[in-house]
Amino acid sequence: MDRPPTVPGIADVPARRLLQPRRQWLGWSIVLAGLAVAASQFWRFVNSDAVVFNALIGGSVAALATALGTVPVMFSQRLSDRVQDTLFGFGAGVMLAACAFSLVIPGIEAARAVGTFGGGPWAAGGIIGLAILLGGVALLSMDRVLPHEHFIKGREGQSAQKLRRTWLFVFAIALHNLPEGLAIGVGYAGNEGLRANALATGIAIQDVPEGLVVAVALLAAGYRRWFAVTLGMASGLVEPLGAVLGAAIVGYSSALLPWGLGFAAGAMLFVISHEIIPESHRKGHEAFATGGLMIGFVLMMLLDTALA
Repeated sequence: MDRPPTVPGIADVPARRLLQPRRQWLGWSIVLAGLAVAASQFWRFVNSDAVVFNALIGGSVAALATALGTVPVMFSQRLSDRVQDTLFGFGAGVMLAACAFSLVIPGIEAARAVGTFGGGPWAAGGIIGLAILLGGVALLSMDRVLPHEHFIKGREGQSAQKLRRTWLFVFAIALHNLPEGLAIGVGYAGNEGLRANALATGIAIQDVPEGLVVAVALLAAGYRRWFAVTLGMASGLVEPLGAVLGAAIVGYSSALLPWGLGFAAGAMLFVISHEIIPESHRKGHEAFATGGLMIGFVLMMLLDTALA
């Protein structure tokens, strides 16, 4: 006797419901296994090169400094606009001095030592100048392509309306921190220990108020306190990755060293001019922001010249 017609797939619904969690667990297991293998290979690579290892330590210190800066947000809800702008200026000053004393000057010295295009002063300056422009163009391209949200002036980038606001902040934080990580890594590849440590220390010092400002901005944007603090802490994780990348690329060839130093300086200069200074001048506290910038510049200059 023929069976009555059935709707295809109806009998399979319970089985599908049972298989769905198993597939999810299988997928997560594969992802975690892949991450474990990648982490193992990454650690082996870092341990194989002392310069890369030191860059990882320097970047990790900067990441910890960023996390430390978010701690006060757990206990205090508001930071005045004037204080925020002063901290923005301080960070810009530290980064400016780091560009000049830890990246551009050592880059010119490295270009002369490598002897590219004759190694004369014009050739060395031209190499670093071109590398600075390349770093700025690279960050400008990322700024145009990646949708992100500034803390004050709002959203930028393509298709920003299609992404959740949280991820826009994440992209903005990455754009801020990636050049700092690259600078740390290239600094360790191109400088002796004391000068490289001074660069990493200076960036870590300015990361403390940067982490505080990031967490406060997220809190003011309406996110919960725990989320603002967690994302603020996580924002610094870009720096050790950038540090390892910068040290590995520049360490591959000494001829790449001046280009790497100039590129990192250009990327940082772009962030300073395009992101940090405009943010610090938007609410009418230009004098405090400029004062913070000068203090940050002097502090980083003293760290670099005293420890060099």
